[in-house]
Amino acid sequence: MKVTREKKFDNYEQLLNVFGELDVNVKTISETFGVDIITADNAVKIIGKEEAVDKAYRALESLCALAGKQNVNLAQLNMVIDSVNSGEELDIDGMLRPVAITASGKVINPKTLGQRKYVDAIEKNSVVFGVGPAGTGKTYLAVALAVYALKKRRVSKIILTRPAVEAGEKLGFLPGDLNEKVDPYLRPLFDALQDMLGADAHIRLVERGELEIAPLAYMRGRTLSNCFIILDEAQNATKEQMKMFLTRMGENSKVVVTGDVTQIDLPANVTSGMQHAIDVLDGVKGIEVVRLTSKDVVRHELVARIIEAYARFEKDDKNRTQE
Repeated sequence: MKVTREKKFDNYEQLLNVFGELDVNVKTISETFGVDIITADNAVKIIGKEEAVDKAYRALESLCALAGKQNVNLAQLNMVIDSVNSGEELDIDGMLRPVAITASGKVINPKTLGQRKYVDAIEKNSVVFGVGPAGTGKTYLAVALAVYALKKRRVSKIILTRPAVEAGEKLGFLPGDLNEKVDPYLRPLFDALQDMLGADAHIRLVERGELEIAPLAYMRGRTLSNCFIILDEAQNATKEQMKMFLTRMGENSKVVVTGDVTQIDLPANVTSGMQHAIDVLDGVKGIEVVRLTSKDVVRHELVARIIEAYARFEKDDKNRTQE
């Protein structure tokens, strides 16, 4: 049985902002929840099944709150829809709170509900595991928060590290100094830093001892105090390496561990230290695991569909193997 519910707007300008360019926002809400939305002066009528109408109404309510602060973009629309579908209350002010500002003046905001949870978790906890596929902003947002913490003098140093699996963590045979040896493995971290700080600023931080970029093996035997530490591509750390890394943490330090447990490059008989740590540390106070999904991919929209297609294929292939 279909029901009708009316949503009134304060004025026509508010309605236009909520609807978006070429009515794209309302069209998306209509298609997502399977309802018809009809305009009538400064109001709309939502027609459909009761549960769907209720969800569409709540989405429009959130968009109205957003429209009162700024123009609504696609990322914010998706966050609104995700919050309605999950049944969670959307924190509008929290959603709009910037994470950082890049060297070019671009404001960095989480673009999905999952990313917002990830940022909130890093701000609230000492250790956070960010688990998810490529393109979900795991590394980029962590670097943004690290740079912000350094600028605010909440920490005195940023440490960025990755397990150099392809080189077996034995880099001595590679030509050049340490930076030249590890550059191929740490390039994504360099790219994020340059975006945040500019082309040469990160070099000055290295010279002042406020930034260190090194392979995971170089963390052994140290105590890392007053630092913001990011372990990237952590799915390729062994159990022993992960335990070593996590126990390096000193006073007033924050650790973010990022990785994709579906992209493990370790030998088949070696357990991923990231997956093992998530299991071992489940429920430990001060540690949170945030799982990002294809819905949180903010690269080209095809990336999300590619990830979903691979996930379906691998699931079907696993089922066929077990039969």
